[in-house]
Amino acid sequence: MSATANPYDRDLAKNPANHAPLTPLGFLERAAYVYPKRTAVIHGRRRFTWQQTHARCRRLACALAKRGLGKGDTVAAMLANTPEMVECHFGVPMAGAVLNTLNTRLDAEAIAFMLDHGEAKLLITDREFSPTIEKALQLARHRPFVVDVDDSEYRGEGKRLGETDYEKFIAAGDPAFAWKLPDDEWDAISLNYTSGTTGDPKGVVYHHRGAYLNAVCNIITWGMPQHAVYLWTLPMFHCNGWCFPWTMAANAGTNVCLRKVEAKAIFDAIRTHKVSHYCGAPIVHSTLINAPAELRQGISHRVHGMVAAAAPPAAMIEGMERLGFDITHVYGLTEVYGPATVCAKHEEWNAVDIAERTRLNGRQGVRYLMEEGLTVMDPETMRPVPADGETMGEIMFRGNITMKGYLKNPASTSKAFAGGWFHSGDLAVMQPDGYIKIKDRSKDIIISGGENISSLEVEDVLYRHPSVLAAAVVAKPDAKWGETPYAFVELKPGASVTEAQIVAFCREHLAHFKAPRAVAFGELPKTSTGKIQKFVLRERAKATGAIDT
Repeated sequence: MSATANPYDRDLAKNPANHAPLTPLGFLERAAYVYPKRTAVIHGRRRFTWQQTHARCRRLACALAKRGLGKGDTVAAMLANTPEMVECHFGVPMAGAVLNTLNTRLDAEAIAFMLDHGEAKLLITDREFSPTIEKALQLARHRPFVVDVDDSEYRGEGKRLGETDYEKFIAAGDPAFAWKLPDDEWDAISLNYTSGTTGDPKGVVYHHRGAYLNAVCNIITWGMPQHAVYLWTLPMFHCNGWCFPWTMAANAGTNVCLRKVEAKAIFDAIRTHKVSHYCGAPIVHSTLINAPAELRQGISHRVHGMVAAAAPPAAMIEGMERLGFDITHVYGLTEVYGPATVCAKHEEWNAVDIAERTRLNGRQGVRYLMEEGLTVMDPETMRPVPADGETMGEIMFRGNITMKGYLKNPASTSKAFAGGWFHSGDLAVMQPDGYIKIKDRSKDIIISGGENISSLEVEDVLYRHPSVLAAAVVAKPDAKWGETPYAFVELKPGASVTEAQIVAFCREHLAHFKAPRAVAFGELPKTSTGKIQKFVLRERAKATGAIDT
């Protein structure tokens, strides 16, 4: 039977009138068309409407195109949560290029690697990060064209490193630049590097289709009303801000930018701008819980927070509820556009006591609406584990909000997608009601303040110290960061070194947030074959209590 035998296919073909590639770029165009005068971005004294933001993004796209950037070219951005970062999420792909947002917490060596591996042709960088960027540019094999952002809200030091500044750069662009839809919704829209694996970080590639779907899914999953006021407590460099730069355009809401996450600044913004929604790692929420009561005065409206990263401590969920904030727990990874599961709430949960409600809300939950598959499977047999809340397996995803793959890394891509599922590396159980709950993490990843830290990377540095015979690093509960690296060190015979010296040594060779906060000395527990027993060390770290940092 021929393919045309199906009457629903015969003479009915895709054409410009009935089919267009999905892309979040159209959200901006619509917001500017329907709500041109509504405030799109607030940053200190700066205000931009959706019409103005649209024009600025088109100027950026035009300026990039004038420099010859287009499809397949990478534009890197080392920026704080500022209007420029919002604009990069639209202006860069409007030119057909790919946006690589850089983690501002990383060291120069890591940034240099990313600039080279991603082949960045242009870098937009904030003056605050000039010390790191200056060194990274010296280390990189190829120097991109550099554009400086001199944000009026930044009060610190720093210098300009580029050939021009951002405002001059976009001023040369046309506010009516005729950008085009991507040729294919499978085209890359952004590049995000992982920070939790051993060796060099992997470049996760997002496509326009996934960005579109997850941006819309954020609205549906969270039940966001139109014109929400969103506070940027989540770094926009992290998984493209969980796709929320695109979400807020679809929502025609207001982006309230925030350079630094501090309790006073957050409460002031919530009170002044009537912020309705914000996202963040557990540390953000813990900061609010532990803030002086006077900072919270005058907030009478309902505020909705979304929390992810490590499984949030029960005390944090309970604390936010007592604060009067409505918290939604999500889970995901860089490879699935940020959040891809949600602990979807049920009305009957409101009838149980706060302790039980906290337990229910502390799970990783069920799949996002736009993710087609979520399961917990034995990674060897690829069979789902029973929903008994006891049998552990690996969390796996499949669907439209899963990455294209790892840039220039076919081996890792193939391994990640083995068996037709994305392997998360996170170990969990499936509970009887179909909700998943993380029990452990493979490869001993430590999640601190929402950022992944490889224990093996820290151990590699420790082994370089002349006094260290053996070392192991595990996650230690932390009242502020959720988890921090805790080092167990066995010294060489006759060697002598202090905890402070070990920590200082690590900080010389690692980004500071990756360095251990505490060090314990002594012989490490080992198996008969000499393998260090990390599960024993994890229990020791927990037994010492959470560090209050």
